Amino acid sequence: MEKNYKTFTMDLAGRTLRVDIGRVGKQANGCAFMQYGETTVLSTATASDKPREGIDFFPLSVEYEEKLYAVGKIPGGFNKREGKASENAVLTSRVIDRPMRPLFPKDYRNDVTLNNMVMSVDPACRPELVAMIGSAIATCISDIPFDGPCAMTQIGMIDGEFVVNPSQEQWKVGDLNLTVASTREKVIMIEAGANEIPEDKMLEAIYMAHEINQSLIAFIDDIVSQVGKEKHVYTSCAVPEEMFEAIKDIVSPEEMEEAVFTDEKQVREENIRKITEKLEEAFADNEEWLALLGEAVYQYQKKTVRKMILKDHKRPDGREITQIRPLAAEVDLIPRVHGSAMFTRGQTQICTVTTLAPLSEMQRIDGLDENEVNKRYMHHYNFPSYSVGETKPSRGPGRREIGHGALAERALVPVLPSEEEFPYAIRTVSETFESNGSTSQASICASTMSLMAAGVPIKKQVAGISCGLVTGETDEDYIVLTDIQGLEDFFGDMDFKVAGTHDGITAIQMDIKIHGLTRPIVEEAIRRTKEAREYILNEVMTPAIAEPRKEVGPYAPKIISIQIDPEKIGDVVGQRGKTINEIIARTGVKIDITDDGKVSICGTDSDMMNKAVEMVKIITTEFEEGQVFKGIVVSIKEFGAFIEFAPGKEGMVHISKISRERINRVEDVLTLGDKVTVVCLGKDKMGRLSFSMKDVAQSPR
Repeated sequence: MEKNYKTFTMDLAGRTLRVDIGRVGKQANGCAFMQYGETTVLSTATASDKPREGIDFFPLSVEYEEKLYAVGKIPGGFNKREGKASENAVLTSRVIDRPMRPLFPKDYRNDVTLNNMVMSVDPACRPELVAMIGSAIATCISDIPFDGPCAMTQIGMIDGEFVVNPSQEQWKVGDLNLTVASTREKVIMIEAGANEIPEDKMLEAIYMAHEINQSLIAFIDDIVSQVGKEKHVYTSCAVPEEMFEAIKDIVSPEEMEEAVFTDEKQVREENIRKITEKLEEAFADNEEWLALLGEAVYQYQKKTVRKMILKDHKRPDGREITQIRPLAAEVDLIPRVHGSAMFTRGQTQICTVTTLAPLSEMQRIDGLDENEVNKRYMHHYNFPSYSVGETKPSRGPGRREIGHGALAERALVPVLPSEEEFPYAIRTVSETFESNGSTSQASICASTMSLMAAGVPIKKQVAGISCGLVTGETDEDYIVLTDIQGLEDFFGDMDFKVAGTHDGITAIQMDIKIHGLTRPIVEEAIRRTKEAREYILNEVMTPAIAEPRKEVGPYAPKIISIQIDPEKIGDVVGQRGKTINEIIARTGVKIDITDDGKVSICGTDSDMMNKAVEMVKIITTEFEEGQVFKGIVVSIKEFGAFIEFAPGKEGMVHISKISRERINRVEDVLTLGDKVTVVCLGKDKMGRLSFSMKDVAQSPR
C-alpha cells in the first residue's frame, strides 16, 4: 500500500521524535501521531463549527488518557476498563492547558477539545512530554485560530547536572522536575518541583529549556508550512466599542475606580452589583447589549484596575507594590487530631490537618509505570463554595483542587524525613476557610506548621507566596506585584507561585494570560518571591512554631520498628496468617512486615506494643538451652503438658520436669490456662522444644 501521509523527524535530546500527519484521525481538525523513542501518543485538536451560546469564556477542554495497555497491564477491579482520569492525568492536562489557553483568541467561543491518548510507554521517554508537544503540533496544523507555535521541554537534575527530557526513572529520583513552555520569544509556562534548588540555578534551567524549545518551534514551523491548514474565520464575541462608550457615559471611570478599590471583597462585589443593576436599567430595551453586559462590566473593571496599578502604582486594597497583606499563624486549632495549623493572609485563610498512619496506609497508584507506585505523603486541598461567599453543592475535588493539592505536596516532599527516620504514612488536608487569592501557597505554609505540630521531623520550614503582573503596551512597561489578591489575579497577567525554604526553591507554578514573559520579569518575580518567603518564615511561621515537636501527639499512633531475619518472616506470619493474626488479636496492635524483614508495630497502648515486640522476638529467636520463657498451659497429656510461649509456638514439659517432688498425675499440679515460667532444655528426640519448670531457679538466666 502506497504511503499517503507525511512523516517528520528530529533529534531531541539524543532520541528521535517522529510525527506522522495524515496517517490517522483525519476527521479531527488537527491530528499528530507522535512517537518519541517507543512512546506513542495520539494527539488531536477538534473545534465546534459554531460558538457556544450564553457563555462569556473560551470553552477549552484538554484531556490526557492513560491506556493501561500502553504498559502491558489490565485495569484492576471488576470493570476491567479504564475509569475516571488519574491524578497524574489531571495534572498533565492542566500543564498542557495553561500555556496553550492564552494563545487562542480571547473572543473565541467555539468549543475546542485537545485529546491525548497514550498508546505505548517507553520508560526512557516520558509520555506526558510527548502529549504536550503533540497538542501543540495538532493545534498548529489545524484550522483552529491559534497564535502558536509553542513548545515544551522538561529538565531534570542528577548529581548536580541538568538532564534534558529525563527518563521516567531520572524524573522520579532527580533533584529537579521542571517543565517549561515557550513561544518564539518568551516563556509562557513554568512548572517545577525541586530539592531546594537555588534561584540562580533554577533560572539557568528555565532558560536552558527555553533555548531547546526554539529548536522544537522551528520543527513545528516546518510541519505547518507543509501540511498546515488555513485558519478558519470565527464569530467574534468581543464587546462592541460603542457599548463601552455608552457604559462610560452612565458609569464614569472615577465611579468605577471608587467601586473596585477596596480591601473588602464583599464591599467590592456589592458595589459592582449596584453598577450592574444601574446598567441593566439603562439597557433594558437593548437585548443584544444586555446579553454582553456581564462581560462588559468585567472588562470595565479590568481596565480600571490595570490602569491604576500600571500608571499610578495604586493597588485595589491600598498596599504598596511589594507589600504583603496582614499575616497570622497558629497551631493546635483542632483538638484530638494528630496535628493542625491555620495560616491567614488578608482574606485568605487555610486550616491544614495532619494525620499519621502505618506505612501500610500508603496510597497505591496503578498507572503508566512499570511497577505499582506507593505514595507515602498525600496532600489534599479542598475549596468549598462558602470560602468565596457562594452556594453550590459539593461534587468532589475538581481539576483545580487536585492541581493545588499536588503543588503543595510537591513543595513539601523535599523536607520530609525518610521512612527510616519516621516510619509513618502522612496525609495533610488543607481546608479553605476563606479565599481571596493564592490559597495554594497559604496551604503550603499551613501544612508546614501542621506537620511540625504533629511531630513530623521535617528538615526545614517551607513557605509559599505568589506574584502577579500587569503589563502595558511594550515589554518594558510592566509592574510585578507581591502577594496578589483575587482581583489582581483575575484582572492581571500572571500568577507566579513559588514555594521554598530559606535555602532554595521546592516548587514553582506559573500561569499567565498573555503571550509570554521576558527574562527580566521572570527574574524579578523569583527575586520578589524569595524576599516575601523569607519574611513569612522569619516573622510569622517561626514565632508560631519554631521546630517540630519531639514526639507525636497522644492520639497519634506510635510505631516501633525492629529488624528480623527475612527467613523468619514465615514464622511470624504463620500458616495462612494464623500467627500474626493471633498477635494482633492479643495486643490490639497493627503489624506490617516488609520483604527485607523490617517489622513495624503500630498502636496507641505502649504496654501492648511492647508485648507484641516481645512476641515477635521470641518467635524469631533461635531457641537455645537455658532460655527462660513465660507461657500458658494449652494441652495436658499423661506424659506431660504443652506450653504455648508465643502465638503458634509450643514446647513440652515432661511430667518429670514439672515439680521437684514426684507427681503421679500432671493434673495434680497444672490445669489448662495456667501461666507458668519454663526454661528451655533444647529439643527432644521428636524435634520438639523441651521445657522444664523445676529447673527454672537453677537456670543462669
